[in-house]
Amino acid sequence: MNNSKEKISFHLRKFRKSDVDSLVKHANNYNVAKFLTSEFPYPYYKKDAEPFISVISNENPTKVFAIEIEGEAAGAIAITPQNEFGKKDAELGYWISEKYWNHGIVSSAIEKMVDYGFKTFDIDRIYATPFIENKASQRVLIKTGFWQESSSPITIIKNNEPYDVFVFSKTKKD
Repeated sequence: MNNSKEKISFHLRKFRKSDVDSLVKHANNYNVAKFLTSEFPYPYYKKDAEPFISVISNENPTKVFAIEIEGEAAGAIAITPQNEFGKKDAELGYWISEKYWNHGIVSSAIEKMVDYGFKTFDIDRIYATPFIENKASQRVLIKTGFWQESSSPITIIKNNEPYDVFVFSKTKKD
């Protein structure tokens, strides 16, 4: 694990078809995949990256952005509006290459995405569901102004197995 605090520049942008190789390079990592839903496979191959990029690169407005570092798509951050029961919510999801952990990139990306989400979509609340074991993700959410909604976890299913997650949220008023 890299514990360096060296400042690394990044920017958020739409995914491009040319990102397939860098996406596979950074996503094909068990330590990245273990705290993501079943939609994010491990191992991660070109056959996973190509259709993903094909679908999301045509979204308007954009919901999934590449986290570009040193010219490569080294992670992703997404905001997905939910249309259940008239709620005005959106789910936040993100990951970054293990190579870039502990550099403050994800917290900065979350701040940008929250601002974008509230300005772009008709939502009042953004939430994230980090795995109960993913303390780093919980810390970054708290650092960026999210609050833990309850101390009791909820269960999701990943690869046909139950996993506990916490719900963190941030409202437009926060």
